[in-house]
Amino acid sequence: MRNNNVSRVESVHRALMLLKLMVQEGSLSVTEAAKALDVDPSTAQRLLATLTSDGFAEQGEQRRYRPGPELLRAGAMVSVPSLRVRARPYLERLFERVGETVHLATLVGATIHHHDGIEAATHALRFGLRVGVVLPAHVTSAGKAMLADLSPEEVESRYRSVPSVAGGPATEVDFEKLHRDLAEARRRGVGMNFEESEDGVAALAVSLGVIDGEHAAFSIAMPIARFGSGDAERLAGHLLRTAAEFKEGIL
Repeated sequence: MRNNNVSRVESVHRALMLLKLMVQEGSLSVTEAAKALDVDPSTAQRLLATLTSDGFAEQGEQRRYRPGPELLRAGAMVSVPSLRVRARPYLERLFERVGETVHLATLVGATIHHHDGIEAATHALRFGLRVGVVLPAHVTSAGKAMLADLSPEEVESRYRSVPSVAGGPATEVDFEKLHRDLAEARRRGVGMNFEESEDGVAALAVSLGVIDGEHAAFSIAMPIARFGSGDAERLAGHLLRTAAEFKEGIL
């Protein structure tokens, strides 16, 4: 009887650990869950299946598990402002510092979604708002910044699993170049895009990590015709400073 009780308590502990990880990371694969719990994938699969059947988890894209309606309902008892609301003061702070168009974006699969932005209106030549626009992650500064947080295997898995959403077949993505770009983004702490997403644009971005289940980033964009030799370092410094303030402010 004693052994059975210990087994049941350990199972509860593991299930609670998975719930905490899903909230912290936004989503989990079976492999990631098994590694975090130090158990066989089959054990992790059974735990995730149980959480899913009870509504505390749900299986999303690429067979990843994310918080389910029961867990979200429990979290809703504590009112937490949306990511857009929480990020807006820092987005405004970034805009004041750089005087260029800035955006808040999130990573969804292999695409980025622009949720908020402030357009630089004082320049005759400026970059317009892209709020509501969805773009392939690998050609944008924000996408590179967020993809750089992931392992190379996870990056390729996102493109190979949902090629149509990513903007074309996975075979059209130059993974060798993408991994070089992501290595550079990790080294610098920012992602960069020079006329990859569209002609005439220069953009830099910093990842904010996973906030309330959403992988987010701040970006700065400007016409490449006005992009000078010292702008990369200057803009990167403001991005990193503002991201650090944002992370400190929401803790």
